[in-house]
Amino acid sequence: MTAVTVPTVPLATADGTVPVPLLGLGTWQARGDEAYRTVRSALDLGYRHLDTATMYGNEVEIGRAVADSGVDRAELFVTTKCPPDRLGQEDETLERSLRDLRLDHVDLWLVHWPPHGEHGSVRMWERFLVARDRGRATAVGVSNYSPALIDELVSATGAGPAIDQIPWSPADHDPTLVEELRARGVVLEGYSPFKRTDLDHPTLVGVAQAHGATTAQVVLAWHLKHGFVVIPKSVRTERLRSNLDAVELDLAEDEIAAIDALGS
Repeated sequence: MTAVTVPTVPLATADGTVPVPLLGLGTWQARGDEAYRTVRSALDLGYRHLDTATMYGNEVEIGRAVADSGVDRAELFVTTKCPPDRLGQEDETLERSLRDLRLDHVDLWLVHWPPHGEHGSVRMWERFLVARDRGRATAVGVSNYSPALIDELVSATGAGPAIDQIPWSPADHDPTLVEELRARGVVLEGYSPFKRTDLDHPTLVGVAQAHGATTAQVVLAWHLKHGFVVIPKSVRTERLRSNLDAVELDLAEDEIAAIDALGS
């Protein structure tokens, strides 16, 4: 099946940028055969951005699904994450992920959340930069970091993350945080877009009805319009298809503004 054209934004790399599709597939809680079937279905539908993590325990199944799909590696954007308790074991953790995913590099490697202990984040980040420079991860970033924590990494190493993956939805919308990340050259990537949203909110219902769409599609289209990366998760083929269809939903500026206001 021909891949759907999903808009992209550039992520900083060691020597330029790499495009990341704004809409991807989150795989948290998908395990075993379910994870394999979900990724195969998503790739058949046209998804090209897959998000996993060491702690998800599904990298083997995702790697097998990618290999069996026949999709060219150059078309894929694969993210995985390193748990904070692997401080001091970063290199081994990434190599295990690469073996399980059957890849020679990931497109994005994230610190899953800040390690505890004095200078733990900086020490882990230093190993991430080495992995990037060695070509084992095209881009590197963080998850669940504040701008202040990002500043600590930059101050210590001179290099900041390409992306910050955080909980995000219309209800979380914070223009100040958006601008703080943008000013640092950090792309905002949101997870749990539906879990954190009242999908029955009258504003979302009104916009959805105006477009003949679902409120979930409106939430995704809102992310895309802002240039936020979003990785909704589902194991149901019909939901995967519906989420991907949100790419075609073009919201008006006044609709975006009304949805922004849900974060007030």
